[in-house]
Amino acid sequence: MEIVEVSDYDAMSVEAANLVMRHVVQNPSLVLGLATGATPIGTYKYIVDHYKKNRISFKNVHTVNLDEYIGLETTHQNSYATYMKENLFNHLDIPIEQTHIPNGKTSNLIEECERYEELIQSLGGIDLQLLGIGLNGHIGFNEPGVSFDSKTNVIKLAQSTQSANSQYFKDDTKVPTHAITMGISTIMTSKRIVLLVSGKEKADILYKIIYGELNKNVPASILKKHPNVRIIADLEALSVLKEKRSVNS
Repeated sequence: MEIVEVSDYDAMSVEAANLVMRHVVQNPSLVLGLATGATPIGTYKYIVDHYKKNRISFKNVHTVNLDEYIGLETTHQNSYATYMKENLFNHLDIPIEQTHIPNGKTSNLIEECERYEELIQSLGGIDLQLLGIGLNGHIGFNEPGVSFDSKTNVIKLAQSTQSANSQYFKDDTKVPTHAITMGISTIMTSKRIVLLVSGKEKADILYKIIYGELNKNVPASILKKHPNVRIIADLEALSVLKEKRSVNS
């Protein structure tokens, strides 16, 4: 694992956006794995700014999102399909048919998981995967206890994840309880992984990921086994790591 230390959330977002754009320049047919939630919003903003300023084309890029809620229409304001369009896709020249997100409203979830897994394989796999982490160490929606061998699947969201997501829903009873997510093994087949971490609330789990044991109850700990992981983390997210280093030095 390579750790890139930055000052704050904005600096993390700039660093991540610049990295993505370098890869698009190097490989105009990049297969880009994307995350949602609060963490990558700044990254997407800077990607859009970079695109508008430098006109680097996304016409041949394919994107593959990590996950989608089950039960939400793609037009629902809280669907990840809507999130991606509003924060990124609507502002680039990428053809919408080259943006791929699981269908959470399908009538056959098993077939949809298989279709999505086959789609990723048909694209030749993911060249660059952006990740965030949940407070419980989840990546995608792979919650604690999930098998490291899992492929794209249906997952029941942990109560802590549902609570964190409730801020986006006016009615707590409408917060989705299940999602389709890329599995751990699917994520691990990505050629490169970039993990974005910001904020003091992520400091404990980041330390466990980097220095803790490989443990399926901390799903992101599997990233230690990947040959090409870059962690872009701000000072607050690295605070526990730095404290423990100073005590042990």
